[in-house]
Amino acid sequence: MSLGPTRPRPLAVLAATAVAATLLASCTGEPAPPRSTSSAAAPSRSPGTPAAQPTPRVAGAPAQLQALIERLYSGSDLGKAANADTTKALTGRTSRGSGGSGGSGGSDVPPGAEAALGSWFGTPIAVVTAGKDVSLAVGPTWKLVGGWWPSLGVDEAVVGGGPRWVLAVGSDARRGQNLERSRADTLQVIGTDGAGGGGVMGIARDLWVTLSTGGKGKINSAMSLGGPEAQLRTVRTATGLPIEGYAVIGFDGFIQLVDHQGGIRIVVPETVDASHAHIVIKKGPQTLSGKQALAYARERKTLRDGDFGRSRHQGQLLLAAAVQARLAGPEAVPGALISFSDVGVSDLSAEQMLTFAAGLYRLNPTKVGRDVAAGPFGWAGAQSIVVLGEQARRLFASFEDGNLS
Repeated sequence: MSLGPTRPRPLAVLAATAVAATLLASCTGEPAPPRSTSSAAAPSRSPGTPAAQPTPRVAGAPAQLQALIERLYSGSDLGKAANADTTKALTGRTSRGSGGSGGSGGSDVPPGAEAALGSWFGTPIAVVTAGKDVSLAVGPTWKLVGGWWPSLGVDEAVVGGGPRWVLAVGSDARRGQNLERSRADTLQVIGTDGAGGGGVMGIARDLWVTLSTGGKGKINSAMSLGGPEAQLRTVRTATGLPIEGYAVIGFDGFIQLVDHQGGIRIVVPETVDASHAHIVIKKGPQTLSGKQALAYARERKTLRDGDFGRSRHQGQLLLAAAVQARLAGPEAVPGALISFSDVGVSDLSAEQMLTFAAGLYRLNPTKVGRDVAAGPFGWAGAQSIVVLGEQARRLFASFEDGNLS
């Protein structure tokens, strides 16, 4: 495993297209230095010979993160170096060894512990894996914000609770245009119920709703009128879901991210002639490049159900990305968030993003559903629209628990 920023993987890049802007609490006090691994006296050395440095307990971790993980496994009080949910879950945890409760406990860290480092819009983040344990931390003064620790007898995973929802937005901006002031070409709400289930809900972009900027209009016009915040408020009002935040990406950024992680492996249900891009995507197992994935996500004119089918394809891509990422493991998240930060925008904190992305690894694939908020066609003046009807309202209501399965 790489000890620096890791290669991005599909889930964190696409499905965790979901969170960002940072609030951090600081650690207090200086942690105790790592304890020697031997009770024997240190060997003598010649004058001027540098002292041997202790072997790091967490490969790739900076000193403060190293000390925090040692305190975690020794049973020490973490104080402000952990958020409230993590502190609650770790109450009464089992100490792993000779460090005991309150000890410095460097030797209590499981063998083979490694840190994958990254950042979310400039805020350092880390995923530390140790056997089946996963610790999620946010810097620069490192703080535990979640994870799961079966080796410490902790049954509960700390990933922000549930239900939770995030709005993934694909901007219609062309090269040179403002990413945040163009129409939303794609609207997908990603949800988790906090109990292993979740869902991906597409929203038809022509859905006629009340806009947060005033008046009525097509739901995807809110971003061009008031930016991503207006788009988020509009979707919240239309769906009734308290969506945490948004993540926005454009066409070029999407292509770059997909190509960087080696494509998206997907089973295409039927051949798609993406006429707008002059690309044919054949039925069956495929590994789609960035351009192919974008063509698959945007084609509607040749589909039997038009824009609804297009939204369905987008949901298929997100779920296919989730399956790949589950195989890659949560240690792939930090590098993926670096890549997204380079090409996208988001309003959620590093803690929100990291716990949401890691939480997707806790989902049971059989308990994740997919649907599209559709409706009958109609007219608003000269505009062809999709009417917000009972089908969409029932779907919104069924997603109130974060689960569409």
